[in-house]
Amino acid sequence: MDDLVKQISANVANVRERIAVAAEKDGRTVDDIQLVAVSKYFGVAESAALLAAGCPVLGESRPQQLWEKAEANELATAGWHLIGHLQRNKVRRTLPLVSLIHSVDSLRLLKSINEIAQQLDLIASVLLEVNCSGETEKHGLEPDDLKRLLEVAPEYPHVVIRGLMTMAAREGGESVAAENFSKLRQLRDEVAPQCPPEVSLGELSMGMSHDFETAIREGATIVRVGSLLFDGIER
Repeated sequence: MDDLVKQISANVANVRERIAVAAEKDGRTVDDIQLVAVSKYFGVAESAALLAAGCPVLGESRPQQLWEKAEANELATAGWHLIGHLQRNKVRRTLPLVSLIHSVDSLRLLKSINEIAQQLDLIASVLLEVNCSGETEKHGLEPDDLKRLLEVAPEYPHVVIRGLMTMAAREGGESVAAENFSKLRQLRDEVAPQCPPEVSLGELSMGMSHDFETAIREGATIVRVGSLLFDGIER
């Protein structure tokens, strides 16, 4: 095992152990939490090391970087999640490459994904991004907009809504992050009983390297971890 894979494997093991501890405190197991390994700041070699270390699902924030890595032979077995903002003009090239889009933040984007998915004869799996921090620079639906979007979701049969996603506020530490994550969970619990049968809100994508344990305690089923997996690795 080369040094890169060895270091990343140790980092992955550490993160999975922390996930397991946080999950146990919430009455769950490590298998209940999906780890999406975010490789956005590193290249193909580092991303391939994540695969070798047992991380089959990689996340990218920028569609262009996802496109480039998805073409690499070393990453042919990777499953891809788009976790960052998706512009409508990048939907067509992105859809065939990803198993889940975390960041649907408007009805216009949902319509575009449905239209292009129909043209490509595929079904797109998505999460709806909600702005739970209230920060104006963040993307995401407002709670009332989420409710309206869910009401019309059956009109877009080539999109499967699997859950919700949010990001914690930049400032405020663990207590504010917990409030943001709790808000998403409570919102999910509020709207789920009224959702059309075509919609499932089972997934909650919450938490990154600095706050994933807090997110798990608040009900996260997917965590998006990047920098911790590359601890000790130079860019």
